[in-house]
Amino acid sequence: MNLNILLRAASSTGDIVYVLAALLFISLTIALERAWYLRRALAAGQRIISDLDPVNRIESQQLRDLGERCKGLPPARVLNATLRHDLDYDFDRLSDRIEEAILREAPSIDRFLWVLDTIVTLAPLLGLLGTILGMFTTFHVLSTVSGGSPKVTGGVAEALLATATGLFVAIVGLVLFNGLNNRVRTILHQLETLRVMIINRMYPHYRVTVPTGASGRERLNPAVPRAIRAGEG
Repeated sequence: MNLNILLRAASSTGDIVYVLAALLFISLTIALERAWYLRRALAAGQRIISDLDPVNRIESQQLRDLGERCKGLPPARVLNATLRHDLDYDFDRLSDRIEEAILREAPSIDRFLWVLDTIVTLAPLLGLLGTILGMFTTFHVLSTVSGGSPKVTGGVAEALLATATGLFVAIVGLVLFNGLNNRVRTILHQLETLRVMIINRMYPHYRVTVPTGASGRERLNPAVPRAIRAGEG
């Protein structure tokens, strides 16, 4: 099948094949951009989790240093939300502030994935539409006296090209969408893990050791200031 036959077949489908080619280009462009961004976000989140793993108590300077290493990425915004927390507030407020940062970050993580999802659904329908338009041409050939069997079968083959193209675009888009969506879920899980790790390592700022008889157990001491503010180092 040479180029001229492909161009003629594309024209016989009402130029639907060209639309499908444009959708394929859009899918590949979005996939490349998102894959690059999500790969950086995953790597940054993994580094921060690894750095925090051996830490028992985190200080504001550590938060700043970690945030600078992943500037502009989702983990950095979670760290910045922790830095803005005031330790004079109740401990439960810290979890709420970090959760707010994660919720505000979620739309930017899965940005443009809805376009891929739409293309996966739309491409087969456009392919079917192109086939129907191509069949009109075939029926027109049948209605003419000079229309022979070769022309009819050739017209059917050209019409089916639109369906095949639509299915191909949908298959490619589905693979890309599922791969990127899996990375999005992994990043959101990383952010939730990071939230719990930060809360656990900020908790010592709210605790002081005071004697309670012979046990010497640790409890909250209301007579002692809560700690320094997280943003003051």
